[in-house]
Amino acid sequence: MASTTDHGVDQAISFTQADFDKVRKLIHQRAGISLHEGKRAMVYSRLTRRLREGGHTDVASYLRWLEDAGGAQAEAEWQEFINCLTTNLTSFFREEHHFFALTDLLRGRFAGKGRGPRIWCCAASTGEEPYSIAMVVNEELGPQHGATLLATDIDTQVLATARRGVYDAQARGLSPERLKRHMQRGTGANSGRIRVRPELARMIDFQPFNLISPRWSLGEPFDLVFCRNVMIYFDHTTQREVLARIHAAMRPEGVLFVGHSENFTDARTLFHLQGKTIYRRV
Repeated sequence: MASTTDHGVDQAISFTQADFDKVRKLIHQRAGISLHEGKRAMVYSRLTRRLREGGHTDVASYLRWLEDAGGAQAEAEWQEFINCLTTNLTSFFREEHHFFALTDLLRGRFAGKGRGPRIWCCAASTGEEPYSIAMVVNEELGPQHGATLLATDIDTQVLATARRGVYDAQARGLSPERLKRHMQRGTGANSGRIRVRPELARMIDFQPFNLISPRWSLGEPFDLVFCRNVMIYFDHTTQREVLARIHAAMRPEGVLFVGHSENFTDARTLFHLQGKTIYRRV
């Protein structure tokens, strides 16, 4: 029998305030994400879809099972829990001014210098952002640039899409010139689709990564970090902790690109604002 939510709408799976509060607690513990009350409808829609996929019929018992179960099956379901509650909104060359700034940085710091930049894209999503970065690197530094690009995300489903590198031919943000230079057009059953050219795809190492993980093993420090529209999902304490770790993972004078609605001027001991949503490591 269908039950009724607090909003008076019949639903197949009940979702109480206690359930929502528990979800908020668990996603904050696991991913650092802070969900406010206005996200309740979104959480209900996504979480109950996941319950149906897994054959669960009750939110409260599902959450108890997540907390109590152990082993590989439980860890896999924790990942699905995170996947279903993360938001992924992206496009090629989104916030275009960052890519003009990236062009200038590449020309000034790395062109003809014998060392390509080490770059980290913290929220790769479905791949449009790291591929956009890779396109600019190839265009400015040439095929023998020696740059490395690590692209991470907490959501394993979107990373799988990113690794495939296949998109609709009408993908937003790509000019006709870049479509021709960096993409292959599909034919037959793949008509209307495009695929990232292999030489571009080989530049990028896609890996799952949780920014609130206590252990960061990311290798050599980074020259450039793109962490855009991620911190808006964290509370202030978590933001500060993640910023400190990003700072420690960067080279001196490294540059951090953040989202259009993010402002870290209160972290002056870590980063100085040097352009529109662009910060220099102190």
